[in-house]
Amino acid sequence: MTQTPSANALWLTGPLVAELRPFAAAPAAGELLVETLFSGISRGTERLVAEGRVPTEEVERMRAPLMQGRFPFPVAYGYCAVGRIAGGARDGETVFALAPHATRFACPDGMAVPVPDGVPPARAVLAANMETALTILWDSGAGPGDRVAVVGAGVVGALAGYLAARLPGAEVTLVDVAPSRAALAARLGCRFADPDDAPGEQDVVIHTSARAAGLARALDLCGSEATVVEASWYGAGTVPVPLGAAFHSQRLRIVGSQVGRVPPGRAPRWTFRRRMDTALRLLADPALEALISGETAFSDLAGAYPGILADPATLMHRVRY
Repeated sequence: MTQTPSANALWLTGPLVAELRPFAAAPAAGELLVETLFSGISRGTERLVAEGRVPTEEVERMRAPLMQGRFPFPVAYGYCAVGRIAGGARDGETVFALAPHATRFACPDGMAVPVPDGVPPARAVLAANMETALTILWDSGAGPGDRVAVVGAGVVGALAGYLAARLPGAEVTLVDVAPSRAALAARLGCRFADPDDAPGEQDVVIHTSARAAGLARALDLCGSEATVVEASWYGAGTVPVPLGAAFHSQRLRIVGSQVGRVPPGRAPRWTFRRRMDTALRLLADPALEALISGETAFSDLAGAYPGILADPATLMHRVRY
């Protein structure tokens, strides 16, 4: 693949070592050239990638569609890019694509999803996380009037809570160890609780903390025959699951959720494109600006990147081009 000096990307060259390097961006037949406006750092997944913790057996499933390089290193990784098409029939159109942190990138026409008029391009970096949250809600089976707890108020957990809170009559609680997440919960229309004070007898519990203690607490919060949706991704790590106590007598269910597929009940009607179009439309609410926890210029990204990943206060960190 020929490198194009006029394009640069953030490359991970070793554990938590980031550099700005050339990135191939020359469009092939049927591809578009997209000039990046913003990209978003999805802290949970990108931290695992940056630490070299992608399991060997998952390298193909973990490939972002437009990433370059290979796991573990060197790799240009990311999937939250918003840019403007340069040239062709769609010249000037603002689009979202699952592309790395790069100044420009080549993209198949069908992968460049238009950003709706009511969604600011700077907020559209949340689209991939909203798509994940939508899938989690589908997998949960949550319905009107349900009691729903979300353990772990990162970006995906907060968005899952935001969607659940819009079910008529639903009682939704974001559960997190950080008291600062209380203001975020209120902004998104959810209640907030510390893990020790979270309400029990829940119909659905969504776990996104990627911690063993969080999963144990999620099981504790369940009512009889409730569902726990395990939406955390642990990479090459493992986590103990406390299946003693009342797990069997309560007939609890643990459901794995992952955005790589459309849930079976919707797959006959929902394409990946329909799901992404929906995720983008759902970003029209200004309240979702609360999920943007900081912004860095691309030129400064290599030096700032390890600290962004290490900071537990990071939600969606936006990169400006």
